[in-house]
Amino acid sequence: MKINKLLQFASVLLILSTACNRMSVDPENQDKNTSAPLKISATLSEGFEIGTKTAYTSADVVLGSGTWTMSDALIGNSTSDRKVGTKSARVVNSGKLTMKFDKTGGAGTVSISHAAYGTDAAGSWQLWYSTNAGTSYTQSGATITSSGSTLITSSFTLNVAGSVRIDIRKTAGTNRINFDNISITDYTGTSNPAPTLTSISPASATAGSAATTMLVSGSNFVSGAVVNWNGTALPTTFTSTTSLSASISSALLATAGTATITVSNPSPSLGISGSLTFTINSGSTSTAKKYLFDASQAETAGNADWVIDEDSSVPIITPTPSQTGITATTSETYWTGGISAWGIALVKRGHTVQTLPAAGLITYGSTTNTQDLSKYDVFVMDEPNKPLTLAEKQAILSFVQNGGGLMIMSNHNISDRDNDGWDGPRILNDLFTNNGVKTNPFGMSVDPNSFSGLSSNVSTTASPITSGLAGNVTQLEYNSGASITINTTANSTVKGHVWRSGFTQTSTNILCASSTYGTGRVFLLGDSSPTDDGTGAPNNTLFNGWSVFSHANLLVNASLWAAKLQ
Repeated sequence: MKINKLLQFASVLLILSTACNRMSVDPENQDKNTSAPLKISATLSEGFEIGTKTAYTSADVVLGSGTWTMSDALIGNSTSDRKVGTKSARVVNSGKLTMKFDKTGGAGTVSISHAAYGTDAAGSWQLWYSTNAGTSYTQSGATITSSGSTLITSSFTLNVAGSVRIDIRKTAGTNRINFDNISITDYTGTSNPAPTLTSISPASATAGSAATTMLVSGSNFVSGAVVNWNGTALPTTFTSTTSLSASISSALLATAGTATITVSNPSPSLGISGSLTFTINSGSTSTAKKYLFDASQAETAGNADWVIDEDSSVPIITPTPSQTGITATTSETYWTGGISAWGIALVKRGHTVQTLPAAGLITYGSTTNTQDLSKYDVFVMDEPNKPLTLAEKQAILSFVQNGGGLMIMSNHNISDRDNDGWDGPRILNDLFTNNGVKTNPFGMSVDPNSFSGLSSNVSTTASPITSGLAGNVTQLEYNSGASITINTTANSTVKGHVWRSGFTQTSTNILCASSTYGTGRVFLLGDSSPTDDGTGAPNNTLFNGWSVFSHANLLVNASLWAAKLQ
């Protein structure tokens, strides 16, 4: 009896030892593209002995350590595959071996055995790693060349803490490379925190511009932190834990395009920041944008007049007189409309404005609608008073998701100007939550309230909306408007810009907010009063909100930001 128990105990130890060596994971618990990927800790090793993949086509494979994505790669067991044991990975072209799970405990060193497959000539590859669940990657060390038929081991020192996953990337060519015996040790030292990036200013420049300094705001910055331009460090000055400045050379601004901006603290670090986009606009007339101001949702109902121009109280597509006659000194009374000053301010900057009239259709991708949203850069809805149809809501979401800019203004609750039971807050919240595509895609909602007041409670974080090309925003006045609540869980990019006076800068009591969705941008203002220039059609009682405080700066900055001009 004692011998049997000893044998059983020895068997249990052997099973546990084998499991630890293989780092095996229940396939049922593998990462299946959920928001909470599987995380494991302890030294990780992978020898490709568990799992099968016989074709180069990209696919996920459950291996002994976890699920890996193998692109232009397979698991080989031929006599030409260089391996320890019976199998190894074989990668061709620009193939990859990518972990789909996080290894907690960080990464001290990564060791990889490699050799040329069969009689193939030498090939090259790189090791990349991610500390944010695969959202972005950083290369570790230099490019490695694999040659000869004998496996050799290359080691990389990462010294990063937190959750880590790696990506082995063959650089190019039809020569095949075998990889085997991948090992990642834990990181055992102390680490700098992962920085957070919230804003950059400026966020754009014109191609051919001179060198400039970019102010970067966020949190968890430490001395030695650097701002990265497409993954390459810029000359950076540390100001505080929330502020950096980086020098952008004229060479980087030479041609139109975009650059990805991130911040990284000195290694070892818990990871790099999220990214923001810096836009380099063309120096030609292609920077001129087309703005479409909506009048199809009863924007002139009741005592409102939220249009850029109307003839005999009827908004038409093309404002009259022609916008080609507008000069730097043209008055906003050149057109008749409660927000004509807004339209004229954009034309003075070289842009084109049109109106979607009462009978106009809100569509996206229609080949028969001459005013389809795809023909414009920014769509403006200033206090809609008629509910949007499901098709209209989905057209607006598609427009933004595919790169369009959306600017929307609400009003206070119980502001139903046409007595159809729908006011501005209800219409916009219906767009956000009842669109058949995604609930709260922009991370914003309009509160069912009403209040007035002047606020200087402007965000201290640099933003092109509050400190852009049109000037700084210092104050914002509400005259019976509604506040905004934001939800960063629904949309991680959403942010407030001005809060009610006396309130803390949190996710509530916001006066204006912005976010991105897909490749497009959204700006929301909870009151239409700041857009009002005081003039419009006869018999409408209007008040000048455009030229007081810094309302014009706010709305022009937001217009340029929505059009990706800053």
